[in-house]
Amino acid sequence: MAMPLTHRRFTVDEYHRMVDAGVLHEDDRVELLDGEIVEVTPIGPRHAGCVDRLNSRLSRLCGDQAVLRVQGPVVLGLRSEPEPDVTLLRPPIEQYANAHPRAADILLVIEVADTSVEYDRSGKLPLYARMGIPEVWLVNLPADRIETFRDPRESGYFTARLVSRGETLSTLELPDVALSADDILG
Repeated sequence: MAMPLTHRRFTVDEYHRMVDAGVLHEDDRVELLDGEIVEVTPIGPRHAGCVDRLNSRLSRLCGDQAVLRVQGPVVLGLRSEPEPDVTLLRPPIEQYANAHPRAADILLVIEVADTSVEYDRSGKLPLYARMGIPEVWLVNLPADRIETFRDPRESGYFTARLVSRGETLSTLELPDVALSADDILG
């Protein structure tokens, strides 16, 4: 008689203990999504350049209005710790010295996708919506556009918009922080 396979989902605490025990290393390209440890694709030059542009522009535009986190972890519930490419967090910065930000701390998540568009859209976006992240931008490099998502619901984001070259985006939580699509896409 064949035994059914069972999947073991990990908690954020167990995930951290795996790092402490040496099972996972801090430089491993993995993140925890819905209890599963997911290997993340390597970052190519186009992806890295886009993240660098976002970092440069947002750090100038946001000033002290938000904390800018680049490719750092955020804790979303008991079983998820993704590492978005860019996250704008509520200040002050000192509150993140002893604990990773939580969903309530997040103003905006930006995911840059070169080879991971479908993974980000089907894996991360639903998680961000369930956790109540108010706004997500998906920089879709292959399509040369930016997809914005607002109004999170349990089933996903209610409002979506495609932003093309020549258009401008502003953040929901910080409306005076605006970027052109060309600045983001390069």
